[in-house]
Amino acid sequence: MADPGGGTYADPMDDKDILARVDELVAEERALRDRSTGRGLGTEERVRLDDLEVRLDQCWDLLRQRRARDEFGTDPNTATTRPAREVEGYES
Repeated sequence: MADPGGGTYADPMDDKDILARVDELVAEERALRDRSTGRGLGTEERVRLDDLEVRLDQCWDLLRQRRARDEFGTDPNTATTRPAREVEGYES
């Protein structure tokens, strides 16, 4: 299964793993925003921030999928990370 954080896992991520990944991504996002206070973001920082936002959206989407599958009696481990363009398209 693809990790919305950018890697891959041989075994599916459970809700705890996904939430831990969210915590990691949020911490990095906060650190990046804190470092940019008063000076703005450079190109690389802006690209990384955009990437973090997409990966967070993918994590939350994966968590919602897993919880919906569990609620309706199907295997949450069949949930998959959706492509960024699909997850980001929800906001349009």
